[in-house]
Amino acid sequence: MFQSLRKSLPVLIVTFALGTPTWSETQVPQTTADLTLSFAPLVKATAPAVVNIYATQVVEQRVSPFANDPFFQDFFRDFGQVQPRVQNSLGSGVVVSADGIVVSNFHVVGHATEIRVVMNDRREFAAKVILGDEGSDLAILRLEGAKDLPALPLRNSDEVEVGDLVLAIGNPFGVGQTVSSGIISGLARSSFGQGNGYFIQTDAAINPGNSGGALVDMQGRLLGINTSIVTRSGGSNGIGFAIPSNLVQTVVQQALAGAIRFTRPWAGVTGQAVDAALAEAIGLPHPDGVVLSDIHPESPFAKAGVEAGDVILSIGGEPTNTPQEMIFRLATLGVGAKTQVVYLHGKEQAEVEVTLIAPPELPPRDAVDVTGDVALRGLSVARINPAVTAELGLSLPAEGVVVTQVSDLAARVGLTVGDVLIAINDIPIQSPADVMTAASQATRRWSIALIRQGKTVQLRFRL
Repeated sequence: MFQSLRKSLPVLIVTFALGTPTWSETQVPQTTADLTLSFAPLVKATAPAVVNIYATQVVEQRVSPFANDPFFQDFFRDFGQVQPRVQNSLGSGVVVSADGIVVSNFHVVGHATEIRVVMNDRREFAAKVILGDEGSDLAILRLEGAKDLPALPLRNSDEVEVGDLVLAIGNPFGVGQTVSSGIISGLARSSFGQGNGYFIQTDAAINPGNSGGALVDMQGRLLGINTSIVTRSGGSNGIGFAIPSNLVQTVVQQALAGAIRFTRPWAGVTGQAVDAALAEAIGLPHPDGVVLSDIHPESPFAKAGVEAGDVILSIGGEPTNTPQEMIFRLATLGVGAKTQVVYLHGKEQAEVEVTLIAPPELPPRDAVDVTGDVALRGLSVARINPAVTAELGLSLPAEGVVVTQVSDLAARVGLTVGDVLIAINDIPIQSPADVMTAASQATRRWSIALIRQGKTVQLRFRL
């Protein structure tokens, strides 16, 4: 039974490719010719556009005699000599433009100092990242001296349905370009340990090294960039995830326009998915949409009339059932776009047009770097505004002064990026300038009150 089903899959492929399918056209293979049908023509058309990527990164590593000691390693964390160490990573990429534009994962090439790309026909190119975005795990590369390369067209990922046949192409474990087949197992996946993002799920085998490779449909169009798997063994368990092509296209467009960072539209809202209990509490007939808990006064949603407590049902005509899906929908539209938003206000359904904007710098961040012979040397801070909140991933209600960078003494005393400063030696911190004033005190005893990941923390130390 299982073997018969496996052999019948190629027939489904050909039937779907030849015209508008009906279930009456699907049949069990009857002849030897039927059994010889394969994915080979599709692979020949798509595989040349999938590349192998070899990335090198030089990192500094502190060599300490106490590094593996369970007791002393925390006390002598900064003890020892710093030595450079070379890290090599292996991944895949997809050519999306004949003049040498390649899409891969940020975790493959985002911090690389040297990138080498090998084509399917063994040609090699040096490459550089022209735009990297850690949040989406996408990186756009330009190959030096490349032209007339095979490239994959992108398909609208919103058209994909569960059950569609797909191929995953990449370089798993460095064994060479490999093709695996499967189906679309799920859509709108947004939580599998990471808790962020919006993915297409497939059961096509994806293994380490496949990251950045292509997920293609039966017409040879790019559906997504393979990025991660759920596994206990380190190998494929049939649960793989790909970044949808609609987001890939938006990131590529910004890179080609000259951007070095991916700019997402700013919603200025926080919310949660409506589950059964919440739907009953707010009087909805069934769970649907995202209920907004907070909304910033400068939010484009607020300016369009949406309020806290309203339930967002769709954006741009596409359903929105999780905060991650909402962020994805906005990101694919891009800054400056106008989109229709359908929402519930009370029990009344309404529709408004929202103009998407970049996170505003209001109020000004007034960034300050603490320098000189002072206790908190190496500390950089800024006033919290929507742009700073988006950059550091702070919660929407956050306000005050936040740590944006630490080094030198500031790192040694335990401060970290994202800490919201409340007071230094009982001096209230209300602006970045207050930090410099407090850091200049002539004292050896220090006490810093701050908020870290929603919890109040007190740092006490002596210099």
